[in-house]
Parts: sequence; C-alpha cells; structure tokens
Amino acid sequence: MFAGVAAALVANLLFSAGFVIEKRALSALPPLSAGRPAQLLLHLLRSPLWVLGAASLLLGFAAQLAVYRTLPLVAAQGLFVTGLAMLVLLSALFLGERAGRRERWGLAGILAALLLITASLHDSTETLSQTAPAPVLLALCLPSLALGLALFLSAERRSRRRHRLPTAGVPYGVAVGFLYGVSSLAIKGVAGLLDADDVTGTAVAVLASPYPYLLMFTGATGLVLSQTALQRCRASLIVPVCTTVNFLYATVSGTVAFAEPLPAEPLRLTLRLGGAALAIAVLVSLPRHEPDAGTHEPDAGTPETRGEAEISEHPVAGFPPAGPPLSATLPPPAPGPAPERQ
Repeated sequence: MFAGVAAALVANLLFSAGFVIEKRALSALPPLSAGRPAQLLLHLLRSPLWVLGAASLLLGFAAQLAVYRTLPLVAAQGLFVTGLAMLVLLSALFLGERAGRRERWGLAGILAALLLITASLHDSTETLSQTAPAPVLLALCLPSLALGLALFLSAERRSRRRHRLPTAGVPYGVAVGFLYGVSSLAIKGVAGLLDADDVTGTAVAVLASPYPYLLMFTGATGLVLSQTALQRCRASLIVPVCTTVNFLYATVSGTVAFAEPLPAEPLRLTLRLGGAALAIAVLVSLPRHEPDAGTHEPDAGTPETRGEAEISEHPVAGFPPAGPPLSATLPPPAPGPAPERQ
C-alpha cells in the first residue's frame, strides 16, 4: 500500500513539473491552433524546453502503472487529484501565477482529501480488478471521447465571439479531462495485463485488447487539445479542472467497467467517499472567468498584465523569457460598426 502511495506522489510531482515546464515553453511559442495539428506539433518539437516537459509527463504515466497495480482505482485517482497542490506551488514559483481565494480553499480541500484517502488504505485487503470487458469499456469510452471533442469545439467557438468574457479555461479543462479520463482507464487496463515473467504473452494480450488503441487516440488528440488550451489559460486553473474531471470520470466509469468494489467496512467507505466528495467540491468552487474580466482594458498596471510582465522582465534562472501575454494567443474579435455620433 505504501509503495502505491509513494508511486502516486512521484507521479504527481512528475505531472506537475511537466505541465509547468510545458506552460513556460508554450508562452514563448507562436499562437497554436487545434485546427492545424501538424503545425502545432512542429512548433512543439522545435522547443527543447517543451520536449523536457513532455518527457516528465511520460515518466508520470509510467509511474501510474505502478499505482494501478497496487491500489484500488478510486483511491489511486483520489491520490492523483492531490497533485494539484504541487502544481499550484510550482506555477506560483516558475510562472508567476497567483491563486485566488477560492483556489486556495480548494487546495485545502485537496490536502484533506489526501489524508482521508490515505487513511482508508491503511491495512486494506481489497481485491484489485485487472481487466474490463471490452464491450462495456467501449460503450463507456466512445461516447465520452465524442463529448470531450464537442465541448472543446464549443469552447473554441465561444472564444471567438465579440464582447465575450475572457475564459479562465474551465470549458477547455472539462473537455481535456474527458479524454484523459478515458486514458486513465486504458492505463489501468494495461497495468492489469503486465507480467514481467512473460513478456511475449503480455505483448499479445495488450495488443489484443482495446487499451493500446484508446491510448494512441487519447494521447494524440489530448496532446493537440491540451497544448492549445494550456497556452491560452492559466496552468494553475486549467490543469486542476482537467484533473478533477479525469478523477470523477475514471472513478465512476472505472468502477462500472472494472467492477472494483468499494470498501465494505463503514469507516473505510466513509473515508474513501469523503475524499471523493472533496474533489468534487474543488471543481465546483473554481471560478469560470478571470478576476475582473471585461471590466476594463488591460494596461501596464493591471493584474492581467502585471504577472506576465514580471515573468518577461525577471525570468527564472534556467528558463527563457515567457514571451508575449497569453491574451495575445486568441484571434482578435471582428471589428464592429463605429458608434453613431449624437
């Protein structure tokens, strides 16, 4: 049990560091568009800093395999959500992003969830499910993938409307969260098929299952969508939303697909579900728009630009300047008719 918790904390650190490094790299890249995936990928691969962040994320996914082999799905997902605290701290240190009051309260809830879920695992003897029936898994995953893509496209259309409120990234985070939720189920399925004593049999079993094909689709699509969203929005908000949706989807759908029972003891069940409830509260409490959005035009002294200016003028050692403000990555609204003179 403790090995699984330790692996989850390592995965959290790798994921948080990866997202922050990628965000730093994305701020210095030209505006990205999910509608031009080949151009997007070319820009990303030309950035050594982004490649470093992507490598950190890949190591985080590898650590997830160890977690899913030792911990129940609900507990593992709950521990992954607690990595949001690391993300916010790293975002403040390296990106100059500052969490608002509701986000800080959310972090307190996340830390409490970590304690609750860890306590529910003490001396646990729960049975871990290894695989899920392919028809059930696909019936859950395929509509979820379609919903995630539809949400992202809807957010893109709204972002181009005139007189829009600058979004804080919640719609993007929810969309990407559905894709990564499907990816989490596929990773758990692969982890259940791994057998170090039979490499050939493992390879055949994995290729005969739907897991690697779901991973390829969610990996490629999630890369394009997440990098576009991460460039436009604060990492300290969009990643928590994505992670929380991932958690909710993976725990609900995964419990159905893998038929993994919850703890039978009332105390363990209360602790486990209490941690899940706190994660839901975090998602509900997050703001959907940037503070003071739409109330005035940004200038050199407003909070909207001050954080970006601080990053550009005082880059962190070892990192390049962050580049232009992220608000410049969205296309400008079409000019409207001039107002009539009275």
